[in-house]
Amino acid sequence: MRNRSIEVTSTLLRRSADAPALSLVARLVRTHDRDRYQTALFAPAAAREALFALYAFNYEIARVRESVREPMLGQIRLQWWREAIDAAYAGAAPRRHEVVGPLTAAIRGLGLGREHFARLIDARERDLDDAAPATLAALEGYAEGTSAPLIRLALEVLGAVTPQTLGAAAPIGIAYALTGLIRAMPLFARTGRWVIPDDIAAEAGLDPGDYPALRATPALRRAVASVARRAAYHLDAARARQAGLPRAALPALLPARITAGALKRLERAGFDPFARAVATDPLQSWRLTLAMLRGKF
Repeated sequence: MRNRSIEVTSTLLRRSADAPALSLVARLVRTHDRDRYQTALFAPAAAREALFALYAFNYEIARVRESVREPMLGQIRLQWWREAIDAAYAGAAPRRHEVVGPLTAAIRGLGLGREHFARLIDARERDLDDAAPATLAALEGYAEGTSAPLIRLALEVLGAVTPQTLGAAAPIGIAYALTGLIRAMPLFARTGRWVIPDDIAAEAGLDPGDYPALRATPALRRAVASVARRAAYHLDAARARQAGLPRAALPALLPARITAGALKRLERAGFDPFARAVATDPLQSWRLTLAMLRGKF
């Protein structure tokens, strides 16, 4: 199995490095969303371009906050995406945008669920408010809204929608998004975006000045550990559903594997969100390959 793992991973890495063969949306995802780019490489070739279109769309709405100077402009940009999605379902001509064309083709060609796009865009309105979520439950709601619908859309692209796979989408989405927020804390701290919920901050005794100053104090580590434990809870819930999952669903569910690795690195770092080792895993593509070969996330 080890030799087969090396062979498959080497093939995928060569394909990843073959930049001229990549479409514009694939290059966009490879540059800005390494995790999902790597998971998409494990999908059948016929499904890969639609996945790249989905993930490029997700990148576009996720970066709205960083691309505008005030919340109202962000609202306008999100509304622009709502209208672009509406046009895709109405059969209208796609708006001129590098992502809209491929996304429209995927929506029309595969009959993707419109409600998932609406939820993803609506959830991104929360990004326009720098204030911390009031509660951990509110943060979990945000995590579910910004991640689980994307997994469900990926399952539709892969033709792997079953009650079991849809049931796994929510806990995987929450776990992956919560862990991703922790991994992004160094950037968020510098831009004034709060991640730790107010109730967790109060319970941990977090000094409001520690986070923006990038001080990994005991209080901050306790607060991060609380969020990480909740991510682990959702990951465990998803993994409890693994038995009998169709292999075709795995490329959509591999964010669970990425989450597990990130949580282990975070724990080894003493729940210091600013530790370099927390953000990325240089061996991630190999671990994803092993997960695919084993048929488990």
